[in-house]
Amino acid sequence: MIKNAGTLIIAGWLSATLMTSSPTIADQTPTSQPDPTLISLLKQTIEQSDSFEDKFDAEVWLFSKSSQLERYIPDNETRLNLLRRIHRAATRADLSPEVVLAVIQIESRFDPYALSYAGAQGLMQVMPFWKNEIGHPEDNLIDVETNLRYGCTILKFYLDKEKGHLSYALARYNGSYGKSWYPEKVMVAWDYWR
Repeated sequence: MIKNAGTLIIAGWLSATLMTSSPTIADQTPTSQPDPTLISLLKQTIEQSDSFEDKFDAEVWLFSKSSQLERYIPDNETRLNLLRRIHRAATRADLSPEVVLAVIQIESRFDPYALSYAGAQGLMQVMPFWKNEIGHPEDNLIDVETNLRYGCTILKFYLDKEKGHLSYALARYNGSYGKSWYPEKVMVAWDYWR
């Protein structure tokens, strides 16, 4: 019963928030119906979200993060698909999806084709030497799934190595161990995603 009530609340929230135009000044009531394309995409993404405990959790998380990510990725389908992939990769690595979102924001600003001056590639700016280290030189670090898998695995390794101390793990991830500027940037971004 509670989840049904929650679903009704989220449905109302979706309806109120996903309007295609703003309310009129005179009566502050919506002038159009919710964008059916976005609602359809959200429902489809929720159905495909295998890393959530249930559909209600998927609905709440995806909708919340979708509105935050819109400033970086305006296309609804691309944004929801990426969020689903990030959540799945983070969950599989036993990481907070919000931490992974923060790392991606700082590393690439959600550009899957990002390339650093040092040669780091993709969303999570993974260095190519990792491919040779694990014996997979053919892996494509620009591929979103591959990049997320590498990045989340590397971050989790460092988090375990640092016994859960996120700042130290982030500094190792960035290659700036002993310095605080990178962890501080990610922590600020993490506040945005929580």
